[in-house]
Amino acid sequence: MSMFELSGRKAILTGGTRGLGLSMAQGLLEAGVETVIMGSNEKVHEVAKTLSVYGNCHGLAVDLSDADARGKGFDEALNLLGGELDLLVNAAGVQSRHKSEEFPAEDWNWVMEVNLNAVFDYCQRAAQVMLPKGQGKIVNIASLLSFFGGFTVPAYAASKGGVMQMTKALSNEWASQGINVNAIAPGYMATDMNTALLADEGRNAEITARIPAKRWGQGPDMIGPLLFLASDASNYVHGTVLPVDGGYLGR
Repeated sequence: MSMFELSGRKAILTGGTRGLGLSMAQGLLEAGVETVIMGSNEKVHEVAKTLSVYGNCHGLAVDLSDADARGKGFDEALNLLGGELDLLVNAAGVQSRHKSEEFPAEDWNWVMEVNLNAVFDYCQRAAQVMLPKGQGKIVNIASLLSFFGGFTVPAYAASKGGVMQMTKALSNEWASQGINVNAIAPGYMATDMNTALLADEGRNAEITARIPAKRWGQGPDMIGPLLFLASDASNYVHGTVLPVDGGYLGR
């Protein structure tokens, strides 16, 4: 079905070296999308080399918490793609856990810089490439904490709530100009970020019991929703936040 065809398109994906981002990168490459993955350190080059068996993959080490570094990183990524960009996936994210009354200001600023400020920055830069040609896809990664608050993660919850509202706001402005801005909200996923929860037998069991699918999500569960939002099949889907949560929010 041609509406799902992605071969030949070009993408930038942040946070592509592990977890959900790594799975999504593999999915894009297998679909024929030339992809620049960004990681926080030089490991990204090894990951890109490994992913190259699936398609045309480039790796860039970019500190998304540094505004100057991420600006240069975006320009370099665009250059690797020959100045063309069809898809931006903002998958990078960080978390810090502390009691709210003790939450360090430096941790708050770091989480907000990577999870929210960098996302807006790259959405804006991507739009400046996409608007002149009248088409493009932007997929942000939100969270179940876009909908509720969690415990000991006020910065993460605030940043992901911001990603959800930002996605809607940008869609309001750019939908009529051919850019689809949407988000995916992963549920409880078996990734490094949730190592503590996975190791807590009681909390793990409590979470699993509430998930109608009766299991935690895996990276490959993100691929189908991403390819849908990246393709022409979603051309009339704007400003939505798609939960990929095994039914958790509906419980």
